[in-house]
Amino acid sequence: MVRKVAWTTLLRPAVQTTVAAATGFYLCLYGFKEPVAALYALFAPIALGPLSSIAGSGRQRARVMLCALPFGLALVALGTALAAGTWTAVAGMAIVGFVLGFAPAGGPRSAGAAPGLQLFYILACFPPYAPQTLPARLAGASVGVLVLAAGSSLLFPGVPARSYRERLADALETAAAAAGGRVPVGDLRERGEQLRFSHVPPGDRPTGPGRTDRALTQAGAASRRLMEGFAELSAPHRAVPGTDQPCDVLLARVADVCASAGSALRAGVGTPSVASLEASIKHIQTERVRGTAPPLRPDIGVLRKQTMVLDIAAATWVAVTALGIAERGRTAPPAAGDVFWYADLPTPRLWARRAGANLTRRSVWFQNAVRVALGLAAARLVAGSLDLAHGFWVLLAVLTLGRTTVGATWSAVRQAVAGNLIGAAAAGALLLAVGRHTDVYAALLVPAMLVAFVLGPRWGIACAQALFTFLVALVFAQVTPVNWRLSEVRLLDVVTGSVIGLLCGLLAWPAGGRREVRRTMADLLRACGALIPPTTNLLTSPSSSRASLPTLPLLHRLRLAEAAYAQYRNEPPADQRGEPADWHAILIVAHQTLLGTHRLLRFDLIAPGLPPPVRGSPTDGADAHPRPPASDGKPRASTVPEPAAVEPVLVDLDAWLTGIGRRLDRIAASVPTNPV
Repeated sequence: MVRKVAWTTLLRPAVQTTVAAATGFYLCLYGFKEPVAALYALFAPIALGPLSSIAGSGRQRARVMLCALPFGLALVALGTALAAGTWTAVAGMAIVGFVLGFAPAGGPRSAGAAPGLQLFYILACFPPYAPQTLPARLAGASVGVLVLAAGSSLLFPGVPARSYRERLADALETAAAAAGGRVPVGDLRERGEQLRFSHVPPGDRPTGPGRTDRALTQAGAASRRLMEGFAELSAPHRAVPGTDQPCDVLLARVADVCASAGSALRAGVGTPSVASLEASIKHIQTERVRGTAPPLRPDIGVLRKQTMVLDIAAATWVAVTALGIAERGRTAPPAAGDVFWYADLPTPRLWARRAGANLTRRSVWFQNAVRVALGLAAARLVAGSLDLAHGFWVLLAVLTLGRTTVGATWSAVRQAVAGNLIGAAAAGALLLAVGRHTDVYAALLVPAMLVAFVLGPRWGIACAQALFTFLVALVFAQVTPVNWRLSEVRLLDVVTGSVIGLLCGLLAWPAGGRREVRRTMADLLRACGALIPPTTNLLTSPSSSRASLPTLPLLHRLRLAEAAYAQYRNEPPADQRGEPADWHAILIVAHQTLLGTHRLLRFDLIAPGLPPPVRGSPTDGADAHPRPPASDGKPRASTVPEPAAVEPVLVDLDAWLTGIGRRLDRIAASVPTNPV
């Protein structure tokens, strides 16, 4: 069954690409007698097909292709204009390579077509300098992309995956049921796992810099915290004897809001208001403060349960408010601090902020962009200076064989050279045997394409390079008279591109994500540690105000660490040796720190006019004892309450710090005593 699914998954895009490339090629070459247009009509579907990583259903892929077409045509025009000289083409290649290599910073949707768009410029920037062929080039590229988009939409379109909004609706409806105690703990944790981006198809991950994607990401993180909160509340060791009416009332409010929000997401209408939920949270906090004032003696177990319920309610408030921003662009609620800092910013500023935050050598996106730009520019310079025939194959080798670590690049290059040797031998034999009988090459082209696009991804780089070398020979044998030396030229170009790619990988961040994940995770933990003391001081200081703390530096470090971790996990296992630390747990600590800070500062600051039972430093509240006498023997003035008095904010603060401390203990246990 697994094998059948794998073949089906490979066959659908292979058929779509083959139909589009063959249709455009035959139509332009034999129908309109335009060999230049034919080449672009063939390579455009390959660029946005196998060479790209556009995810989603057929119709989703088609939309991305149509959106990418204007950029591809602009790159063709730019490459045609800059082909007048080697140095102008090299400069253009460096700029285009960096911009498209940096595209993953804008999310998977902008990154999916980026590798393929590189090919549009690569094809056009090589001699001969022929600006008069620009209309034919643009027409061929347009035909290829339009036919590919039509095929993706109509031919084996596939079943759309569940959208992230549907996953959020499932989680919120599960939370509504859990508020009544009707959901097993296992189901709650499973719902939370379904919101992790590793379980979401790349095309559906809301990781873009725009307001909607940021809001959906925040709603997903809060919903995961919501699932965890209900799972902890349902654990047997958390049970508190008797009932607590304020908790029951607040849970009922949470259930109503979650159910309404889930239904609104499915119906595509506006999410409900959270004003009533916020009022209930503030009411229970006010009553907690009043109920713990001396001489009352509150039940610590009840206070801890209230802390958990308040955490659930705060997560619900964040999730539903973020969904409102995603659906209607609602502005951030007043006094929300920087919880929803992005809500009122225009889209260009959000994109600029994402780009600016990653224009640093600590960003793996920046590193990859620099590596790609240097490799492609060097390849274009070598190909132009040595006047290599079909020099664009040099750049194509750099583009397709480059990896994020030098070890992975070397492995890919070895397989590619071996595959090209086999493909060149087969193609040379065919050219010698068939000669200039173009009808034979035309008949073999379609089956060769289908075999290459199906077996190449399944059997690895060596097979893909061998089949593509054979396919290239079939294509150029129809466009222009060639002989067996075409295979020799391609082999030389691929080896040249491989050497350039290896040198760039060796000189520019050869360790990839392995070294960067250590640095970014260390910076992330420092940012978490820097946020905890001011949060604690603000909560316990007599001069507390409802001002927010600067959490944006932690958000910035978190984004860099998440990107480094994602790349690290996509690299070969051999590059992950000697990395026993639980990196994912560090990301969880950062989220827990961030969400806890937002929750505590939003709802736990003591409202003006209430008589708080505890004032002073966190140490004073923890000791809950009078100060020792002064040197003159008289007792010191103290605002510390009697031992019987407990301030609710200290219970909430203790729960937050204890949870972070437990995770840090598990992280420390995963690191060897003498790391290498």
